[in-house]
Amino acid sequence: MQIKNDSKCAALAEKHYGSMRDYDDCVFICIGTGIGGAAFLNGEMLVPKRFSGFEFGHMVINKGGRQCTCGKRGCFETYASIRAFRNKIAEVLDIDNDFSGQYLREQLLDFNNEKVKEVVYQFIEDLSIGVCNLIDLFEPEIVVLGGSFSYYEGNPVYDRLLEKIKDKNSRFNKNAIPKIELAKLKNDAGIIGATIRI
Repeated sequence: MQIKNDSKCAALAEKHYGSMRDYDDCVFICIGTGIGGAAFLNGEMLVPKRFSGFEFGHMVINKGGRQCTCGKRGCFETYASIRAFRNKIAEVLDIDNDFSGQYLREQLLDFNNEKVKEVVYQFIEDLSIGVCNLIDLFEPEIVVLGGSFSYYEGNPVYDRLLEKIKDKNSRFNKNAIPKIELAKLKNDAGIIGATIRI
């Protein structure tokens, strides 16, 4: 079967060669322009008979919230994609949103700007809601965060996200905390995964 969706290709690469290689029950969340992903149970990628499935980005986390391109309101990716994050940072800094990902990550190291801090905390809150929803649904051994977000290692945003996810009040099973890691293969994962047959 051919998998065309880029986030699912990236998930396959991380399962075969990356951060999920040694685990059977896994969730991969691709956080970039939008949000996509895939789930593995007992080592097998879940693939619906109809359509591509696992549109994590279109899980509603804020009923009646921001308009999404899919037509619904309040979708996960309208709040927690890197594009949404970038647009909000550009708005509070009053700059164009065509800056590089590296510039964005560098700006987030400076929490002296109260408006930036507020955007960061809200982004972490929204991202953690979606991640924890998926943890409650699949009870994975590991959750891997890929896409542009995979470059946030060592960044306060990632560290604070881990703290939020590990908070017992964020998940249904209070004592079952899956391992949370960033994608090892970074943005190359989609290309690598496209060559893998399932």
